[in-house]
Amino acid sequence: MGNRFPAQDRFADGAQFIDGRLRPGTSGRIHAVVDPATGDELLTYELAGAADVDAAVAAALAAFPGWAGATPGERSDALHRFAAVLAERAAEFAAAESLQCGKPIKLSTEFDVPGTVDNAAFFAGAARHLEGASAGEYSGDHTSYVRREPIGVVGSIAPWNYPLQMAAWKILPAVAAGNTIVLKPSELTPFTSLMFAQAAQEAGIPDGVINIVNGAGADAGERLVGHPDVVMTSFTGSTAVGKRVAEIATATVKRLHLELGGKAPFLVFDDADLEAAVQGAVAGALINTGQDCTAATRAYVQRPLYDAFVSSVAALMETVRLGDPFAPSTDMGPLISYAHRDRVAGIVDRARSYARVVTGGAAPDGAGLAEGAYYRPTLVVDAAQDSEIVQSEIFGPVLVVLPFDSDNEGIRLANDTPYGLAASVWSRDVYRTGRATRDIKAGCVWVNDHIPIISEMPHGGYKASGYGKDMSAYSFEEYTQVKHVMYDNTAVARKDWHRTIFGDRL
Repeated sequence: MGNRFPAQDRFADGAQFIDGRLRPGTSGRIHAVVDPATGDELLTYELAGAADVDAAVAAALAAFPGWAGATPGERSDALHRFAAVLAERAAEFAAAESLQCGKPIKLSTEFDVPGTVDNAAFFAGAARHLEGASAGEYSGDHTSYVRREPIGVVGSIAPWNYPLQMAAWKILPAVAAGNTIVLKPSELTPFTSLMFAQAAQEAGIPDGVINIVNGAGADAGERLVGHPDVVMTSFTGSTAVGKRVAEIATATVKRLHLELGGKAPFLVFDDADLEAAVQGAVAGALINTGQDCTAATRAYVQRPLYDAFVSSVAALMETVRLGDPFAPSTDMGPLISYAHRDRVAGIVDRARSYARVVTGGAAPDGAGLAEGAYYRPTLVVDAAQDSEIVQSEIFGPVLVVLPFDSDNEGIRLANDTPYGLAASVWSRDVYRTGRATRDIKAGCVWVNDHIPIISEMPHGGYKASGYGKDMSAYSFEEYTQVKHVMYDNTAVARKDWHRTIFGDRL
């Protein structure tokens, strides 16, 4: 294993991108980005502090009138160029993403980067379709129409599990709608967010439209959310931190979009294609080493299929290849950090007192793996519905399987957590799946699959998983202000309704 991306050279001028240039932070705190596959330091940089956030917001505020005043066609053209630059740099983006996250290069190459390019292309087209309701004489005496207008400077916070895609999800709809933005990625994974902003500049998006500040949440994050010139916050992360973000945002009456935790159920009915369900469960549970808020974490399997499902999932998990993220044959990389691996291991270890670990449940000790934050694919059974491992978000390669009897029970169990981000149902019966998709409380419900996302469709949750949407045209609901404009058509000075304030009916 080695450094496949020259981060220290690439970001020698600093890891903050403000008003079109890289610059160092001013917090006085040095942070090391660590390769989770080896423990090697990849980049040391000075974190952003309040002054850096203020500078980034000032740059975004200065750039806003010009960018908001650009025509939809002009913004669309810039985003099309942006998509082309991203596509040209695909290999470099994939290498940087795999290095900082530890994710297999085949995942970065075939999922993260193409998805981001597609997002840019989608929003390039969507920028031309910011439409309101058609004009009409709804009162009889007036013509009304609706305008969609950009809202101003957006301050967004993104997590470490999909740094490139999360940068795209936050930045693209905001700037397509005419806003400017300051994004705070996780300080653990700064590379591709900075590269994303640089690519936008190369594509001709003006300086100050996209700014990146890499700093700690308690410093840079809270300053960004609470900044008086930031009119909206979009946050993706844990529900616990999301509550803190909401507290700060509401103090300044900001618009707020929250995409929070998940605990996705994987509901297998007794008429399901067993092989398809097994394949889908392992893929859905282990994608990105389970560090995915929509990952399959709770499989509920109707009792006639339960034993076969458990044994088949265990057998398939044991074939998953852990290894160097840059090896083409590697299926699963490390977790993001040693601390996070220990957190995942702690949840599994506590579960041994009330459940059974069928496979996994430990860090591997093979050659080349002991130095990294690796954890084996893990299958747990015999847990109670109210146990920690069933109810809490683990964010690791851990799948819990529980049996159910009736359809009513399966749907009830699927809904029985605070979360509601994603779910899947597995059955050959269209009426059965139709009922489940209606009754499961989640922002996305897959049928006979789990995980795929597309730019044209919205992503966002119910309940403690937050509110608002990323991706799709629905995301413009977050990033535009709807204005009603009403014209009088009568040319009459004294309107009949005036008598309710003074005088009599004419």
